[in-house]
Amino acid sequence: MAANADRTRLMTVHAGRSPRRALHTLRRRLGTQLPIDVLTTHYPDKHGQVLLNVALGHRTNQLLRQAAAATGQRPRDVLRERVTEALARGEQRRAQLLTARLEDLLAQYTPEEVLACAAAGLLHSRQRRRTPPEP
Repeated sequence: MAANADRTRLMTVHAGRSPRRALHTLRRRLGTQLPIDVLTTHYPDKHGQVLLNVALGHRTNQLLRQAAAATGQRPRDVLRERVTEALARGEQRRAQLLTARLEDLLAQYTPEEVLACAAAGLLHSRQRRRTPPEP
């Protein structure tokens, strides 16, 4: 196991007969010892999907099962659709925000000035990362 820098994520390797089974077993083993909201595979499966194992509250689980029954789907398929839709909405909002901010910049600066500033900022940040710290 290894934690990330701000200790909000934990990475572990766990064997299983399938990625889905490994996530299920890991939740069963660690879920009683750690407050785990979501487990996910690190690499996509053969269909290009990253698998999630989500801990749902009783009420949320109940609502998900009702929605699945109403549409004739499995609860996990309803959850997959809802997560996919939420991610798409998030990406769309981010794109709209970026467009609005870029339009604000272009109202005050020329496209050349915006590009030059962005390029200079990227080059400067890369240079700082490559420079070894002073002893």
